[in-house]
Amino acid sequence: MKLPSRAAALAAVVLLASLTGSAAQAAEALPSVDMEATVKAAQIDPRRADDTLTPGAEASVLLVEQALRDRRLLDAKWVDGYFGTTTVAAFAKYQKSLGFTGLGANGLPGKTSLTRLGAGRFTVTRVIEPGARVSTGGFVINTRTRSMLAEAKRLLGRDLVLEQGSYNPGGDPTSAGTHDGGGTVDISVQGMNAATRTAAARALRRVGFAAWVRTPDQGDWPWHIHAVAISDTDLSGQAQHQIGDYYLGLDGLAGRNPDDGPKVTIRTWEEYQLG
Repeated sequence: MKLPSRAAALAAVVLLASLTGSAAQAAEALPSVDMEATVKAAQIDPRRADDTLTPGAEASVLLVEQALRDRRLLDAKWVDGYFGTTTVAAFAKYQKSLGFTGLGANGLPGKTSLTRLGAGRFTVTRVIEPGARVSTGGFVINTRTRSMLAEAKRLLGRDLVLEQGSYNPGGDPTSAGTHDGGGTVDISVQGMNAATRTAAARALRRVGFAAWVRTPDQGDWPWHIHAVAISDTDLSGQAQHQIGDYYLGLDGLAGRNPDDGPKVTIRTWEEYQLG
């Protein structure tokens, strides 16, 4: 028997609501991966001398590692909640399998690669994105870095002039590849005394940079401030290592000496924005 048009329409609405509700319930039933915590672990864990887990990241890292294992990219013995060099390499292989190259296959979980890895397995929360590339002061950076610099300038109460930006197309031998990705800048200290240089580094650290005042005694470079945006998913491998060392209380240089910068509570840009 054919239903009257109004009755048929009502039945269709009820059916659609039922299907939508079922899909929503299925999504809610999936576990979630905290992207902020996962990316943080991928920067810190490879630089550790032991197998200490990054606080707050274990459950999310396990979900990522299990998905990599099931794709035969990671041996089961490495599914341990520790995002070390083996897991970074496995994630880079996964990114390459998606067709990503260069910074898109740097082993740090990006929004697209992490979401696709989790399809049907987990959802992704607390998403981080570097944003589009933009020109600032004649140098290329991304919008996340630009926002961080603007806030550091506000805290410091004076301008910060860039000497080198990100996404270095030719490579600078004195930078050891740290500027070849996103999130990394060098800042001029011309006209700054020692106290102002320290204050500038402190402001940069407060908003989520690993920042150090570099001196000519440390390498083949003039006085400047080197700053790397924590958890920028476009970071070069060398810059990732500097972030990990910063969390471990080191100076980000090859000798891995103790951190010589101002002491602040280490926070990412996202954590800073939460207050």
